[in-house]
Amino acid sequence: MTAIAMIKNPVIDNSEEIEESTAINNIKYMPESDQDNRKKVFEGLKRQNVEFILAQFVDIHGAPRVKQVPLDSFDDIIDKGAGFAGGAVWGMGMGPESHDLMARTDLETFKQLPWQPNVALASSDLYVDGEAWPFCPRNNLKRMLKIMAEKGYTLNGGFEPEHFLVTRDDQGNLKPWDPLNIDSQPKPCYDFKGMCQSMDYLQDIMRYGNEMGFGIYQSDHEDANGQYEINFDWTNALHASDRLVHFRMMSGQVARKYGAIATFMAKPFENMTGSGAHLHFHVADAVTGKNIFPLAPSEKDWKGLGLSKTAIHYIGGLLKHIRAITAVASPHINCYRRIQSGEFVYSSASGYTWTPSFASYGDNNRTQLFRCPDSNRIEDRSPSSMVNPYLLLAVNIAAGLDGIENQIDPGDAIMGRNIWNLSIQERKELGMILLPQNLMEAVEALEEDDVVKGGLGAIADEYIKLKKGEWGEFMRHVTPWEVRRSLTLL
Repeated sequence: MTAIAMIKNPVIDNSEEIEESTAINNIKYMPESDQDNRKKVFEGLKRQNVEFILAQFVDIHGAPRVKQVPLDSFDDIIDKGAGFAGGAVWGMGMGPESHDLMARTDLETFKQLPWQPNVALASSDLYVDGEAWPFCPRNNLKRMLKIMAEKGYTLNGGFEPEHFLVTRDDQGNLKPWDPLNIDSQPKPCYDFKGMCQSMDYLQDIMRYGNEMGFGIYQSDHEDANGQYEINFDWTNALHASDRLVHFRMMSGQVARKYGAIATFMAKPFENMTGSGAHLHFHVADAVTGKNIFPLAPSEKDWKGLGLSKTAIHYIGGLLKHIRAITAVASPHINCYRRIQSGEFVYSSASGYTWTPSFASYGDNNRTQLFRCPDSNRIEDRSPSSMVNPYLLLAVNIAAGLDGIENQIDPGDAIMGRNIWNLSIQERKELGMILLPQNLMEAVEALEEDDVVKGGLGAIADEYIKLKKGEWGEFMRHVTPWEVRRSLTLL
């Protein structure tokens, strides 16, 4: 729940003023010829005794997919790519008859794995027959960033991934990881004993993450038993997405060392707070890298938040399209357990859900959907920990640009109000939009929103089809709750 640090270096791809770094040997690489850069990365890998490389991309869900190749194939996976059968992967728009899906590694993303130092990891872009594949979430985000750059802007930010450590009992039931049986407080957030129990795990995460270049600056025990959060430095939208994916990969491997499962399931326990991936972001000038969210000295403070008109219009676009965006920010059925609304909805053992169910924006107030902790950034508190970050940032750009270009006014900022204490009627009177309360409702909103679908590009139809399929499968499933409630009701 802690606020992310102020941006130290708003990173702009290909900027001549800003150094891009890779974690290998902590070498920093200035923009040079591709061959010189390639040679330095390869030599760094050799010095670190790396033997194998994981060429990694994500499927439509944001789940990592990899091939392991020997270091001798370094040039091949950059130039040609590692080959995959696209029909074997969710949402690639391919069948078993399709040509090979080639994952070409991004030279700026090579990272040695601290927990398995003979292996390096690299994010990849997908190609088919030499052409960038439009169903690749990373390619799609790069497409949207290019559109944004052509309009003079770029997007920077960082995620705050919450997650649980869990175990299974002999019957296969989930329970929070609690080896000392001390993590049982109803309000365990920031608890010293809970933190001490997990200190070795969190220190491994922070140490390894920083060796991989994440810039982790703090960690804490979150609002639920067995739940934790890590805070990163900021970077550009593309690498912020890479970082979240790599963090989720890392935490799963480190948790095994402690006999736990690291889960990013949005709400694994019905009586506890769910897990989010809060997004802090700002828009910057594409040429200078200057953050354009803070109010200029000559500009009137339109909404009382110290934000520029550009920032306010960007928020206006996000709010206008928030119901469709929710289909991407909360991509699975379980995600909607976090954002339920109503006068009598049980929140959690701690008393709060920490999750918005109505769309609002305003001051430094965690009951807002779009919180303004400082004029240099906005926090989006809606994304689930299960989010595909590439898709979320792509639709963020699409909606935000719509707001700027059409000067969308989001209405008055909500100031000094506990939104959770307001009745549904009061929220509606303040102009707040109720977020979709289930996946199908969100997908139907997405189907009707051409701007957000445009942010997904070729992925949109495939995404909608898969989400409708997920909903249909769920609706055919009879839950234990239904049996308990209905078996002898009549």
